[in-house]
Amino acid sequence: MSSSVIGERAYSAYSRLPSLTGMRFIAAAMVFFFHASLTDPPQNPYADPFASDLYQTLFSKAGWMGVSFFFVLSGFVLTWSARSTDTMGGFWRRRLVKIFPAHVVTWALAMILFAAAASDPHQWLPNLFLIHSWFPQHEIFISVNPPSWSLCSELLFYMCFPFIIKGVVRIRQERLWSYAGLMILGMVGVQVFTQFVLPDTPQTPEGFPVSVWQFWFGYNFPPVRLFEFVLGMLLARIVMSGMWFRSVGFVHATVLAVAGYALAMVVPWLYGLNVATIVPIVVLVCTAATADIEGRPSVLRSRTMIWLGEVSFGFYLAQYVVIYYLRQQMDARLFSTPVGTLVLLGLFFVTLLVGWLVHKFVEKPAMRRWGRPRGGGGSFLAKPMVGRESDSPAGEKARL
Repeated sequence: MSSSVIGERAYSAYSRLPSLTGMRFIAAAMVFFFHASLTDPPQNPYADPFASDLYQTLFSKAGWMGVSFFFVLSGFVLTWSARSTDTMGGFWRRRLVKIFPAHVVTWALAMILFAAAASDPHQWLPNLFLIHSWFPQHEIFISVNPPSWSLCSELLFYMCFPFIIKGVVRIRQERLWSYAGLMILGMVGVQVFTQFVLPDTPQTPEGFPVSVWQFWFGYNFPPVRLFEFVLGMLLARIVMSGMWFRSVGFVHATVLAVAGYALAMVVPWLYGLNVATIVPIVVLVCTAATADIEGRPSVLRSRTMIWLGEVSFGFYLAQYVVIYYLRQQMDARLFSTPVGTLVLLGLFFVTLLVGWLVHKFVEKPAMRRWGRPRGGGGSFLAKPMVGRESDSPAGEKARL
C-alpha cells in the first residue's frame, strides 16, 4: 500500500484508530489483575495456596506489559494525530487537561480513604504534582496512588514531544526501521546497566528479586521510558508510510504476544519488565492500526470495546485505590477459590464503575472546558507527516 493511500485513509471513518482504543482497556485490565494478585500488600483474595500462587504467577508480568503498551501507544497516537497547525502551548494544554483532573481526583480519593494517615508531605506532595518517580526513595515513587507513577513518565513524554517530533519527521523512510531497532537496543542497554552497575541492595519491600535502586531506575525513572515512547512515534511513521507488514494479522500478533509474555516469565527479572515483551507490543499496535486503516474486521472496534477504552484511563487510575481500600475493609480476609473469584470480579466491576464516573464527570467536562484548540501561536511541526496528504477535522477528534 502506498503512502498516499495511507494518508487518504488515515482520516477516513477509522482515523481515530478505534482498535487501539479498545486495546487500551485490555492493557488497563492487565494492570488491574496484576495488582489484585499481590500478596504484599495482601490483595490476593485466595486462601488456597495453589490458587493464590497460580493467580499471582499467571499475572506476574501483566502489569509490566500493560504499562509498556501504554508508553508505546502514547508515542504512536500523538504522532498519528499531530498536525501542521498544532501549537506547542495548545498541545501542552490539552495533554495537561487530559491527565491532571483525573489524577487529582483519584489522588484526593486515595488520600481520604487511606494515604493521608500513612504518608507525609514529602511523599504526597511530589505525587500530587506528578514528579514522584524522579525520586529514588521507595516511599516516594510508590506513594499515595502507586499506578500514578506512570503519569510522571507521560508528563515527560508530553513535554518532550514537540521537540522530538521535529527529528522524527526528518528521518528518511528507509531508515525508520533502523531507528526503531535502536530504541529497542536502548531498552536492553538500560536493563544491562541496571543489572550490572546499580547497587543490588536494599531489596524492594514488595519482595521483587532486585534492589530498590534497580527497580526505580529500570522501571520507574521517567527518562528510561522515553525509548518506548519514541519507538511508538517511529511506528506511527512506519504505518503512515505503508511500511508495515500487511500479511501480519491479529492471530499472528496474539500468538506472538503470548510467546513474549511467556518469555518475560523466564528471562532474568529486569528484562521481563519491558524488553521481553516489546516486540509483541510493536506487532500488536501496528497490526491493530493497519486493520483500522484498511477496514479489516476487528472485535476491538465493537461499541463495547470502544466504550471500555474510553473509560480505561479512569479505570487505570482508580484500580489500586479500589482494590487496596476494599481489601482493607475486608481485613485482607482470604476466601475459597469460588468465593475469591467472585470477590475479584466484584472489585473489577467496582473499579469499572469508578472509572466510568471519573471519565464522565471529570475527564470529559475538563476536556470540553479547557481542551479545545485555540488560535494563535506558531506550529511546532514544520511540515506534515509523511503519508499525510492534508489535515482534516477528523484528525482533531484523535487529538483530544
